[in-house]
Amino acid sequence: MVVGVVNYGMGNIHSVLRKLKLVGANYKLIESPDHFENVDKIILPGVGHFGQAMENLKRKEFIDPLHKSVIIDKKPILGICLGMQLMTSYSEEGNSKGLGWIEGEVKHFNVSDGLRYKVPHMGWNKVKISKSSKLFENIKMGSEFYFVHSYYFKSDHFANNLNITNYESDFVSAFEKENIYGVQYHPEKSFEAGTQLFKNFIAL
Repeated sequence: MVVGVVNYGMGNIHSVLRKLKLVGANYKLIESPDHFENVDKIILPGVGHFGQAMENLKRKEFIDPLHKSVIIDKKPILGICLGMQLMTSYSEEGNSKGLGWIEGEVKHFNVSDGLRYKVPHMGWNKVKISKSSKLFENIKMGSEFYFVHSYYFKSDHFANNLNITNYESDFVSAFEKENIYGVQYHPEKSFEAGTQLFKNFIAL
């Protein structure tokens, strides 16, 4: 079993690779469209601007092989931070369409108490597990994960919502739909809970 990590020029992926090495995963970088055929699971990381990320995926001709791998071949995929957001329908950041796999929109944090709640939302925060999932086996309710983001995912399709986190108000911090998993936080930077999440994804 090989895990492919999509390298499309959005953020530092080395921490993801280190975590995969730590959990003993067999992994490779996906750096060209044909690489998608040679992996069994996919991780889509990312830090930065939503619109630029979509442009990078298009420029590298990754959109079609991503769609085939995820929607047709049903390979499990884990989107991390910006990677999670790219799976959605639309983002206010850059007024951009996403991959469209998950119904919902990515919106900018609009906090009323700017002294207490800074944007970006940065640091450790608890996640509430809102439904049972193999991705969260052996992870305690209320575990803390590391966040860095100014935009959040909003959806009325509650059946897909896996984690809820509060930052002045509640937002969806993880979702799951069939073989598609997305987490807003950075499990690769989240110590024991993050390590367990990677182990769970590898075991799917």
